[in-house]
Amino acid sequence: MIAAAVFIRLGVWQLQRRDERRTRNALVRARLDSPPVDVRTLPPDTTHTRYHLVRVAGVADYDHELALAARTHQGSPGVNLITPIRFPGRDTALIVNRGWVYAPDGATIDFEKWHERDSVLTGYVDELSATGGGTYTGHARVLTRLSANALAKALPYPVLPYYVVVVGDSAPAADRAARLGLPALDEGPHLSYAIQWFAFALIALVGAGVVVVKSRCG
Repeated sequence: MIAAAVFIRLGVWQLQRRDERRTRNALVRARLDSPPVDVRTLPPDTTHTRYHLVRVAGVADYDHELALAARTHQGSPGVNLITPIRFPGRDTALIVNRGWVYAPDGATIDFEKWHERDSVLTGYVDELSATGGGTYTGHARVLTRLSANALAKALPYPVLPYYVVVVGDSAPAADRAARLGLPALDEGPHLSYAIQWFAFALIALVGAGVVVVKSRCG
């Protein structure tokens, strides 16, 4: 009976997590459905900026562009292009993930090949993790993970606590990075986990009933 009670509580907890996921998805969807705003108007607090659609109009610093290694797209190896964007009169740069390009070893690319002429990019804001990652040995411009700590070591200037993921055509092209698209808004595995916990509870109750019946018969 104690085990069944624990299993039921865990199942209810998973349903609560699914409800929390639904609430979060509704908030994200509302932000993604809103018209894009100038990224320079956003506050630095990522709680209020994450997943907002923004326009980025600045100067790409291709001399300090980085690659995020070991990214796959449609089953092919490659990297994501991590481009600092500078704004006039500001020392702090904005990091933009321009998308995926093919790299046979998942790390090495010709950066100059992927420079873009577009001066305005559109994407959504995501939070920049504080720590983790670094650079590949012998590849100062190739990151293992996108984080504020790794960027601070790779760039000569500070960056904002969030970055922008450019959206658009996700098809690979010879002269443009394949955009990564919008974040997936699913409910996760919480319902299936809840069903499993409730099934465990049922098994525990049935097992307890069998034990009681056998003890009485004995």
